[in-house]
Order: sequence, then C-alpha cells, then structure tokens
Amino acid sequence: MPAGSAIETLIVDDQLTIRSLVRSGLHQLGITNTREAADGEDALRLLITRPSHLVISDFNMPKLDGLGLLRAVRAHEPTRKAAFIMLTGRADRELVQRAHQYGVNNYLVKPFTVATLREKIEEVFGAIT
Repeated sequence: MPAGSAIETLIVDDQLTIRSLVRSGLHQLGITNTREAADGEDALRLLITRPSHLVISDFNMPKLDGLGLLRAVRAHEPTRKAAFIMLTGRADRELVQRAHQYGVNNYLVKPFTVATLREKIEEVFGAIT
C-alpha cells in the first residue's frame, strides 16, 4: 500500500502521554502526517473538516468514547472508509463484539510496542514502506 508518509492519521486519546507515544511510534514507522484530538468530539470535528486515512482512537474517553466516535465515522459518508484502530487497555469480549458490529478494522492493546503498532497498521493497509 502507500508509503507511511502518505497515510494521514488522526490520534485520539484523552491522555497527552498516550498521544505522544502513538505519535512517536508512527513517526518511527515513517507515518509523519498526524493530527491529534483529546476526545471523540474534537476528533469528529477534525475529521469532518478534513478526513484521515487512519484513525487510532482510545476507547475510554470523556464526551464521546471510542465506540461513539467509530459509529459516527462509519455513519458520515466522507469518513466512512477511514481505517479505524481501537486503542484500549481492556480488550474484553463485549467491547470487541460491539466494535466489530460498528466496523472497527483492528485493535491495539495498551501497553504496545512500535513493532505491534506496525503489525496492526499493516494488517489494515498492507506493508508500509
């Protein structure tokens, strides 16, 4: 698929530290075109203004959680085809089933490594160069 630098990515997490870790990992993989949002509402506003190819979103956030954001992304025509990776500290069965119902592409469980981040992205996009 595309070079990492061609993948526009939105990182959504209410914790600045996690956003920084994800951004750093993406940059190590050559994915440098990133934006950030602190919650699902801010993320949705950014996506409506300019859709992204990839959304990496935390599940547990104030205002609009990751599942709510996923549902909104899938319901809005310009963002519908964005790849969506759910970032969570709890990969329980109910969450996984609901996220699959709403069209999640993959999961990334905290804590994660750059190698795991690459693996999850490549499962969605194919090899990134």
